Amino acid sequence: MQTIYIEKEVFNHPRTERIVKQLKPKNIIECEHYKEVFNPKAQNFRIQKQNPALILAKKNGTRVFPSPEGFGIGGQQNFYFSHMLNCLYDCRYCFLQGMYSSANYVMFVNYEDFMEDIKSIADKATSPVYFFSGYDCDSLAYEPVTHFVKEFLPFFQPLNNAILELRTKSTNIKELINHAAFDHGVVAFSFTPDEISREVEHKVPAIDKRLRAMQALSEKGWPIGLRLDPLIYHPEFKEIYKNLIESIFSHIKAELIHSVSVGPMRFPDNMYQKIVKLYPQDPLLSHPLYRQGKVFSYQQELEQAMKQWVYENLKQHVNQALLFECKV
Repeated sequence: MQTIYIEKEVFNHPRTERIVKQLKPKNIIECEHYKEVFNPKAQNFRIQKQNPALILAKKNGTRVFPSPEGFGIGGQQNFYFSHMLNCLYDCRYCFLQGMYSSANYVMFVNYEDFMEDIKSIADKATSPVYFFSGYDCDSLAYEPVTHFVKEFLPFFQPLNNAILELRTKSTNIKELINHAAFDHGVVAFSFTPDEISREVEHKVPAIDKRLRAMQALSEKGWPIGLRLDPLIYHPEFKEIYKNLIESIFSHIKAELIHSVSVGPMRFPDNMYQKIVKLYPQDPLLSHPLYRQGKVFSYQQELEQAMKQWVYENLKQHVNQALLFECKV
């Protein structure tokens, strides 16, 4: 890491000092607020992604948000929170490249404030509340620096009314392996078939490595989530998705699966236009996407056929009650 920006308010925060000592950046730049570095429009996401800076900041205001409609796995109350903005990986379908002007990473160091907000919501609830991490970042990818999992697992473990989902494509599972598993802590792995992943999921660990990480966690007792979204078209769609599902269930017993979600490819209009501009030759765009209202997606007939094929193959391994559609 060549450059770290640090908000003045957290310059001497213990987590800030630990990270600076660990990363030893060439440049340390103080700023008043992370948005003055992160928000300017005149930034090139594609170029910046090659060598992003880290911004250490304090998250003020709302820290825990209601999850978007259609984002959930059966709970009546669903929230998400983000200790980071942006991701180490570079997946072409990721909405972050359309949401943010900057590819720099923002890490919020005030974990205790997040914990206080989460506990307040859980304490008031009369039924289990789902808290999703991994919406604006990958939950595990930057763990060696953030210590997010290391600090949040002991916090969530006694909160029996709060279900934590860590969504990831990472193999950074050391902290999870070293911590006692608990039933309301779900590690959800996102997958696309290897033939697609190699084309559009840049910098992401190979499928076989993720499968081995998932298997190791299941053997330690962690509930496992499977996230097959977005579904991406391929000329050999049926064969490669069938192979992926069979490979997953050759590594993990069906009874260890907490939930499975399947979701379509959807791009809001502005995001799609930005991706086309950034990556006009990308394989993700090689199959036509069509405007439907303010969203670009596959034609409805194709989308439905893809979902149905995947559902039918999943139902050979898991109970239908565990299957959910992610509509975001």
